Amino acid sequence: MTSQQPIVVVGDTLLDQDVHGDTTRLAPDAPVPVVDVAEERARPGGAGLAAALAARDGREVVLVTALGSDEASEATRAVMPPGVRLVEIPLRGTLPVKTRVCVDGRPLLRVDRGGGRPGTPGDEVRQVLREARAVLVADYGRATASAVREDLSEAARHLPLVWDPHPRGEAPVAGARLATPNDREARTFVPDPAPGQGMAGSDSLRAHGLRGARLAERWGVASVTVTLGARGALLTRARCDDPLYVPVNQHTTGDPCGAGDCFAATAAAALADGGLPEEAVLRAVEAASAFVAAGGAGNPATWRPQDRHGRARAGAAAGADGRGDRQRGRAPHRLAEVLALVESVQTRGGTVVATGGCFDLLHAGHVQLLQNARRTGDCLIVCLNSDASVRRLKGPGRPLNPLSDRIRVLTGLACVDAVAVFDEDTPEALLRRIRPDLWVKGGDYSVSGLPEAAALREWGGQALVLPYLAGRSTTAIARRAAHGPDASSASASLPR
Repeated sequence: MTSQQPIVVVGDTLLDQDVHGDTTRLAPDAPVPVVDVAEERARPGGAGLAAALAARDGREVVLVTALGSDEASEATRAVMPPGVRLVEIPLRGTLPVKTRVCVDGRPLLRVDRGGGRPGTPGDEVRQVLREARAVLVADYGRATASAVREDLSEAARHLPLVWDPHPRGEAPVAGARLATPNDREARTFVPDPAPGQGMAGSDSLRAHGLRGARLAERWGVASVTVTLGARGALLTRARCDDPLYVPVNQHTTGDPCGAGDCFAATAAAALADGGLPEEAVLRAVEAASAFVAAGGAGNPATWRPQDRHGRARAGAAAGADGRGDRQRGRAPHRLAEVLALVESVQTRGGTVVATGGCFDLLHAGHVQLLQNARRTGDCLIVCLNSDASVRRLKGPGRPLNPLSDRIRVLTGLACVDAVAVFDEDTPEALLRRIRPDLWVKGGDYSVSGLPEAAALREWGGQALVLPYLAGRSTTAIARRAAHGPDASSASASLPR
């Protein structure tokens, strides 16, 4: 993506505040819990959060929003990630502030205050929309989208536009590529009819699909995705009887705050990359699920970009409670998440274990090694050779399984907490980034023969050799698959 073609986010920004504490008693003057405050955090909310999420991977993002001179507006500018460029519309009044009081990582109470209306947009708004690669409208019902509606209608004619609607906001502009109401919003836009009028079972997938199709027709948009939280999402079009259902691959528990913004931002990025709506929804469901698993918007590492060292700027992407994504049902494989997980474990005094290899055809020997490695510490990181690295090491025809498949298999194992990919012939450079406490390999090595052992000594780490299940290898499995059980004579013609 060039700097001349950013993703432009248009919408209502809020200031979100989280107050975290503990409660062990009731107030003496009323039967309400007393919260002893331990920490307070502020973050951009609404369209501001959507823009921050769109900028996580280094994209250029422009946020068109209404901000004023009040204290909340100044605080929002201060917490906005540096990857987001602000194009401001004057705000008449004060910026809305939403404060959540959380105990044990769960909201106990929310307090809303403030509110203003956008003034007249300047010429810069029209200019950035002309230069956009894609547009995301994050409508929170506070009239920013209405203030620039004519320009949004023009933008929808020639580039992908995603509209995340609000019941108190405007309908999406005609020609939008994708609208993303959640199930409750869809019910507000298309109320359930009386029994016997064609939408029995208001929470059924069929009912959600019918609502989406009716909204696509009513709004004149190309497609509508009704998001269903932990159930996934339904993608449909006007007069469509066979919507695409995208389930969540794995059950996750966590704070869902901001999941809709993550979904919409991911979908807009996918369309900006030239993807179809089907691809956009697939990516968005996966991203939103991972976002919730990692603690949602309440965990700053889920929306702040990486620093120059590749670490998330605020704490662990392992989740608001610091326990790690694996305990929430997901093993991360993006380097920033891996580094944040390592930092979280080591900050708590835990032991980070790493191992490495191609893991091309996962067999019993691999599984035994990984399980034993995990038992030696509190977190296991698998350093995985990229496809190019495997080809250099193993020769033509390898890997048998591409990188994405190998990551998916490894992250599906309960003993694997994270996967980190490296392109070099050895993982030494990656290990210097991760800095694990232990580096383990199977019993066909010796500690003195491990090229990574010297690197581990640089930060006081230790290399170990663990027992290895003899007689299992990817090469042997490939030979048997190609030539049957008696494949010894075929070794010269098979990949190593």
